[in-house]
Amino acid sequence: MQLIDTHVHLNFDSFNGDLQTLRSRWQEAGVVHLVHSCVEPSEFPTIKSIADQFPEISFAVGLHPLDVDKWQPNTAQEIQSLATSSRPQVVAIGETGMDLYKADNYAAQRLAFEAQLAIATELNLPVIIHCRDAAAQVREILEQWRSSTGEFPRGVMHCWGGTPEETRWFMDNGFYISFSGTVTFKNAKAIQASAAMVRSDRLLIETDCPFLSPVPKRGEKRNEPANVLYVAAKLAELRGQTLEAIAAQTTKNACQLFGLVGVA
Repeated sequence: MQLIDTHVHLNFDSFNGDLQTLRSRWQEAGVVHLVHSCVEPSEFPTIKSIADQFPEISFAVGLHPLDVDKWQPNTAQEIQSLATSSRPQVVAIGETGMDLYKADNYAAQRLAFEAQLAIATELNLPVIIHCRDAAAQVREILEQWRSSTGEFPRGVMHCWGGTPEETRWFMDNGFYISFSGTVTFKNAKAIQASAAMVRSDRLLIETDCPFLSPVPKRGEKRNEPANVLYVAAKLAELRGQTLEAIAAQTTKNACQLFGLVGVA
């Protein structure tokens, strides 16, 4: 059985000096590949160093919506240059998107989001979308994007927390839907309902580590890639499938979205 964790942040301080031990655990859990997300371009050298150390790690480059105060006139060019110079290790742009739960700077977030959509489109890369309390706004931006360009970008709604109705719109317009440890939480009824109805060919799994440790690791402050196994197991339960079937389908989907070759 093979699993792909499609969203990690192994460069965070909580993992300092511990990556070899973590790797042993994710290999034992069947994790054969990881996609490392990016909060801001300044992280790029550290993330690339981690990927150089562990060949099963691909990564993205982008600016998180909660960090748009760092957006400068040259940021778009920086993101595009970094992505271009490190292909094929770079497999996505992001994470970008909208977060109206922790911030209300809609205009600044939209500017950075649309700029990164343009980069992803130009480089033919998928976009990793962070969307928290902002499904309507992200939908509006994407609809206007389609009106002006004729098509939606490719991408994934990461750490998805939307309702089934919101899920269906993004899924029907070609986006992959990725579930994290939140799907295992007792009161996450809307997320669980969404997980049950996503089409198999649009389903992905992630940890978003070091955040959101899944049940039964909920009490641990630091999440890790090996725990994506528990996310897959919960999806299997919700969807009435075997763990092996979820693993095979989500691995296939991750390879298709991110253009991973020779992984599975």
